[in-house]
Amino acid sequence: MSSAPKIDEDGLARWDAYVAGFAGWRGEVLTTVRRVVLAAAPGIIEEWKWAKPTNPGGVPVWSRNGGLCTGEVYTIAVKLTFFHGASLDDGAGLFTSSLDGKVRRAIDIKQDQVLDESALGDLVRAAIAFNTTRALTQ
Repeated sequence: MSSAPKIDEDGLARWDAYVAGFAGWRGEVLTTVRRVVLAAAPGIIEEWKWAKPTNPGGVPVWSRNGGLCTGEVYTIAVKLTFFHGASLDDGAGLFTSSLDGKVRRAIDIKQDQVLDESALGDLVRAAIAFNTTRALTQ
C-alpha cells in the first residue's frame, strides 16, 4: 500500500475551489485541517460527497477502512465531524459539539482558536484503529 494519500481525480482542483470560497480564517483552518488529516497515517482517502443545490461542490470526506471525518465550513466555525467519535478516546478534549450523540462527535474550530494539530492527528489515527477493528469483527 502506498503511503501517499489518495485523492480523487479532480480532488486538488476541487479542494482549491472549495477553499477559495472561504477567504480568511476559515479557509486557512480548513487547509490546516486537511494537511493534518492527510499526514496522520498512510492510505487516507479524500473524496467529495453529498453535493446539493445549496452546496454544489459537496463536502470533503476522509476515510480509511471506513469514514473518518468530514470537513465543513459554517459562518462561525470549521466543523470536523468524526463518524464514530463517541467511540474514540479524546484525551485532549478536542470534541466540542454533538457531545450527547451516541455515534458522532464534532470539533468546532472558531476564529482565533489554536488547533492542537498533534491531538488531531492522534484522533484521526484512533478513528482509523476503530475502523480497522470494526472491519475485522464484521
